[in-house]
Amino acid sequence: MYNFEEYRRIGEPDKAYKSEIWETAIGLQKVDGLTPSEYLVENARQHIDGDITIEEVKQRLQSYYEAKPLTDPNDRTEEADKVSAHITEILSEQTFTFSPVEYISVHKRLFDSIYKFAGRIRDYNISKSEWVLNGDTVVYAGAGNIMATLEYDFAEEKAFKYQGLTKRQMAEHFADFVSRIWQIHAFGEGNTRTTAVFAIKYLRTLGFDVSNDMFAEHAWYFRNALVRANYNDYVRNIFSTQEYLDRFFGNLLLGEDNVLRNRDMLVLSKHDSVNANNDSVNDSVKIGADTIDARIINTLLTDPKGTAVTLSQTIGVSVPTINRHLKKLKAIGKIERVGSDKTGSWKVR
Repeated sequence: MYNFEEYRRIGEPDKAYKSEIWETAIGLQKVDGLTPSEYLVENARQHIDGDITIEEVKQRLQSYYEAKPLTDPNDRTEEADKVSAHITEILSEQTFTFSPVEYISVHKRLFDSIYKFAGRIRDYNISKSEWVLNGDTVVYAGAGNIMATLEYDFAEEKAFKYQGLTKRQMAEHFADFVSRIWQIHAFGEGNTRTTAVFAIKYLRTLGFDVSNDMFAEHAWYFRNALVRANYNDYVRNIFSTQEYLDRFFGNLLLGEDNVLRNRDMLVLSKHDSVNANNDSVNDSVKIGADTIDARIINTLLTDPKGTAVTLSQTIGVSVPTINRHLKKLKAIGKIERVGSDKTGSWKVR
């Protein structure tokens, strides 16, 4: 419905740039299953062509929906249209400040005139039924701790030194930061879109040439990857994994060609049975041929005394990522620590 590919073929940089931003803005609505209207697309084209400003797009949308009676209370097209325009406006700007205040401001600007709580930290606890979790929910931050947790994560990121890291280590660290601020779920609604817009702006300040195509085409995958990075059910051998989010950011920042399939992330229903060996058949505990888990296991087979630091250097991922995977592999019985942490070794099962 909104293919703006012709603007890229034309070769005019300004039009191509605007079309990429609109594709991202419209594509991000998929995280909540929303589809913008033809009216929005028509105005987007006029904006790309330079016939109207983004402010005029916003004014037209406001007038259009003021005059249009809402016949279906579940129709969220107005939200999809207005938020798409707001995302386009924000991503077109060259301003940015890395702070919780900026993060909250992004939410306010995206959902102004949509939600009464736009830009307000939620003061109640929430749960959300997730498709990728077969209806279960991620455990989000408690209402009383949101601001403190948000400020802590931002302070940790601000103090973090990217110097000396490989691009892969940078991408994995950034994925971890995005995952942590998303898990807080600071707002009642609109957390994923807010986090995505903030992430794009932040990446630009770090010098990354961010291709908006990934968010435009794989917004639903991005959300599901965030969910899987923050979900645990130890009883059923399901563990949080950043692997899927790393695939997304690998494509986004490193030019990789990882396969991004939502069905790969789907966990078993709580009512599904496990196999005869009482091992969950969920994909999070299968060790694929070319995953971080597999590389850790193969490295430990040849060097049982490998440490998180040496594994990080060998495999090319950050030490925190290695520690996270070691913890998971120990929990599911794939590896065992023999002896002390300092002088012991690893046994692969």
